[in-house]
This record gives sequence, structure tokens and C-alpha cells, in this order.
Amino acid sequence: MSPVKTAPAALTAGDSALRTQYLAEVLELLYPAPCDTTGGPGEPITEYLVVPDARRPRLLVPNTSRRVAAAAVRRYAEPQSRSARLKRDAVVAALRTGASGVLLRDRIKVTGPAAESIDGHLRQALGRELSVSIHIGPARANRKPVLQLISPEGETFGFGKLGTGPLTQRLVKAETSALTALGAVGLTKLSVPTVLHAGQWRGLQVLIQSALPVWLPRAPLTQRRLIAAMLDVAGCCGYHSGTLVGSAYWAELRGRLAALGDRPEGVALTSAAELLATHAGQHTLRYGAWHGDWAPWNMANLADALLVWDWERFATGVPVGFDAVHHELQRRIQTTGDAADAVETTVRRAGELLAPFGVADDVRELTALLYLIDLAARYLADRQAEAGARLGVLGTWLLPVLIRRVEEL
Repeated sequence: MSPVKTAPAALTAGDSALRTQYLAEVLELLYPAPCDTTGGPGEPITEYLVVPDARRPRLLVPNTSRRVAAAAVRRYAEPQSRSARLKRDAVVAALRTGASGVLLRDRIKVTGPAAESIDGHLRQALGRELSVSIHIGPARANRKPVLQLISPEGETFGFGKLGTGPLTQRLVKAETSALTALGAVGLTKLSVPTVLHAGQWRGLQVLIQSALPVWLPRAPLTQRRLIAAMLDVAGCCGYHSGTLVGSAYWAELRGRLAALGDRPEGVALTSAAELLATHAGQHTLRYGAWHGDWAPWNMANLADALLVWDWERFATGVPVGFDAVHHELQRRIQTTGDAADAVETTVRRAGELLAPFGVADDVRELTALLYLIDLAARYLADRQAEAGARLGVLGTWLLPVLIRRVEEL
């Protein structure tokens, strides 16, 4: 089995260009005609400050008031580096003091009938006054408009996601179902958002969820606390045990792989999966639930709570320990920048990663490799490479390591 590259082999569009293009698409969705995002004649709906500027849009900040604008920047995400935090804090200070005109020169004025805009729809659906801040994320197949909802007093009370196409609509529906289910199972080791509103608007799938207080001071996250939270999720819908090939999980995974059979990388991935199943033999696996994308940027640890969000990939009946392997891989990719080495190191650490989850010693590496197959199938099915995602080209990092490790079992 030889690794194959996922087309396109190189990404040609820069992140800034893709964000600028996406900004125009989002505005058209949220403010459809007869709304006008060029500030033409008509009643004013809202005005946005573009952070940092129109050439590199990251965030649209409502210019409603100094308090609201500062809250939009302060609370939309936690910067991952000291320099990023300093830049963020400088923008917040400028907004609070009214000096933002020096830093934020680009503005978008929206006019027209407010009832036809996303602002008007959410005010009616939630029964309260609000301002909308819009996050412009990097290129990914599952990218969708993400909204921060802010009260006139500057309180961030909700976050919204809008499913715009088949994939993102399915993910928004899945997260709505996941949050509804998680609200009823009595999790004790972590906090998750609650559903404030769900439905459709102009063909878009809408989910509004409560805002977790991610802006509060963070506390160091211990491995014990992280594992306890992952175990809380793993067992929230019960456990069961059985072989791989006799499981509903294997039947579902094979179905996903079969849908990729017209692509060379899908064929290679399916061959690796079948070989792994042969190695699994009659070994017993334990199955439970997983978050599906438990990465460092999807959680925040406070002194008295572990906050976890982005539940659109939540699933039950998967091999226990997937969350631990996923978190380790994403953490390593984030900190080292070498994705292939991150995969290799994560598989090597499968023993210590999965021991706390009660995974038997003889199936720990198998579980880690099975997770990689699951992740690769997700990337291929979502067509992440074609969407311009940074890690979408699996042949440059994930597939070579996965195929080699499976063959060496």
C-alpha cells in the first residue's frame, strides 16, 4: 500500500483572499435583498467595524456603542499567544475610549428593512434587543457563519451558527441534537451550552446556544481533570463491549469509506481499514460516546468549571478513548506545526493516553489507528482539501503515517 496525495496538492489561494471572499458571501446571506450592505439609501440596520481591516477580515464588530463593540472583541475568542492577546487588548482599549477610528478604518454600513435581516429575525425569535458580531473564520469545508449575540449592556449572552449548505446544515442540526441530549444526561465534570433557539431562516439552519463564560480568567488544566471530563462524556449514554467487525460502529465506518471509493485516497484508506480489522480479530473493544472534536481551542478551564463547546461531531457507540487521542493530536499539531510528526508521536503515545480509559493494553495502538481512519474519512468526506483547509491534503501528513503503522502491526 503506498500513500497517495489528496488533490489539490497545493493550496493556491491565500488565507486573506479566502476570508475576503467569504466575508462577501456571509453578508449576502445575513442581509439579503432588499437589504443593502454598501450603505445605500434606506433605514440603517447596523454598522460594522472590520477587524483588523477589509483585506484581512477576522471579525465584524457592531458599532452600536463603545460597550457593545469592546465586548464583541473581548469575548469572541481567546488569543493563543501573548502577542495576539496584546493586539486584542489594544483594540478593546481603543473601542472603550472611542479611539477606534485610528486602528479600525474599514466599516460596513447595512441599510434596508430590519425585519429582513438576521438581526431582525433573532430579535423576534429570542424576544430581546441585541447586536450581532460576526466571526470570519479560515477556509474549511465545515466553515459556517458564527455569530456572537450581545445585549445593549454589553453582555455576551449567546452564540449562533448558521448551516448554509448540505454539510454545514447537517452539522448544525447534529449539534442541536447533541446539546439537547447532553442537557438531559447530567454531566458533572464539564459545562456545555444550552439551546436558546433552533430552526430555519431563509433556507439556513439556525442554532443559537447560550454563551459559556470563556472570557473569565483561566486556570491551569490538569490531566486528571481533563480525563475525568472525557470519561464523563464517554459514559454519558452508557457503555457496551464487543469485537470491531461485529459492531455497529464498524458497519457505519465501512459505509462512510465505501462512499469514498471513487477517489484514490479513499481506496487506500479503505484498504488500511480492512487490514486493521483483520489485525483486530476477536479483540474486545469498549464503546461509548465522544465529543468528536475535543481540541484545546474548543474548551476553557476555569477555577471551578471546565467549559467545552463545538459539539457538532458528538456521537455514541465509538471506541472509548477517541477523545483523548484527538486532543493529543490536535495539541501537537498546534504547538509543533509538524502534522506528520504529530501523528507519529500520538500513535507512539497510545498506551499512556488510553490507559486511564480502561482500554486493554493489546488494543491501545489499534484504537489510535482506528481513530486516524475515522478522522481521515471525515476529512475526505467533507472535501477539506478542495475547500482550502490547511490540513486538507492528507497525503502530506496523515495517510503516510497511518498506512505504514497499520502495515507494521
